[in-house]
Amino acid sequence: MVAALDVGGTTIKAALLDERLRPRATLRAETARSADGTALAGQVADIVAALAEQAGTGLPSAVGVVVPGIVDEQTRVCHFSANLDWREVPFGELLEGRLGLPVAFGHDVTAGGIAEFRVGAGRGATNAAFIPVGTGIAAALLLDGRIHRAHGQAGEVGHIDVGHSGKCGCGAIGCLEAISSASAIARRYTERTGRPADGAREVVDLARHGDEVAIAVVQDALDGLGHGIKTLLTLLGPEVIVLGGGLFTAADYVLEPVREWLAAHLTFQRMPELRIAKLGDEAGRLGAGLLALDRLDA
Repeated sequence: MVAALDVGGTTIKAALLDERLRPRATLRAETARSADGTALAGQVADIVAALAEQAGTGLPSAVGVVVPGIVDEQTRVCHFSANLDWREVPFGELLEGRLGLPVAFGHDVTAGGIAEFRVGAGRGATNAAFIPVGTGIAAALLLDGRIHRAHGQAGEVGHIDVGHSGKCGCGAIGCLEAISSASAIARRYTERTGRPADGAREVVDLARHGDEVAIAVVQDALDGLGHGIKTLLTLLGPEVIVLGGGLFTAADYVLEPVREWLAAHLTFQRMPELRIAKLGDEAGRLGAGLLALDRLDA
């Protein structure tokens, strides 16, 4: 049994999983925050105990925790997380000292990719990318059958320059994330119309029904994704791209335009197989469980 926790800026999704990733206990909680990570470490310890009590078992054999940000999974240090207000937090070591259990600590998108590659839509691929399009855009990269981490620096596809004039939260101009993320789609629609949009899915629904501003905003986003994926294909050559996140819950509307864009703009690059993620918002938690199981096998 392992405890698996997917920590977001506001919510933690936790589960006690067996070796086949079947949940024996689950819970959600609001994320405890402190700049040094101690508040979260204490909360994780409480959650692990609560999961064990709920399941009627002893403590798990290992714990996997994943967070957003720049995470070196080898040293188990989070170098930066805007969502948690962390800089240089050695959370893996901190939590392991608190729990007295083996701890795997990683990045949420990488963990989601591991889950999709092993038990989800990316099964069978040896060169693939998992790209969830949510509040931001990042990618998990599978190269020659191995996850490519680069000490937490790999996969920041949201900051590829795709040629627009908007400013990104990172400070650069032209980033993919600033035009194609789910949050950017909602924001750009509101800026153009003065009408608040409740996420990218609402803007896509408006586009389906002929709203011209929504159509333009969604088209800009999909063109941006095409540019970003083309760059990824040029550099790394994945044969499979697994697309997920809030935008691709409307896959029937948005997937084909991305495929058409690539078909029209690729020259020598291999056309990838585009697949829709299967695991939804469970991917990060399942990936945390897989990291914990890998820690036991190491």
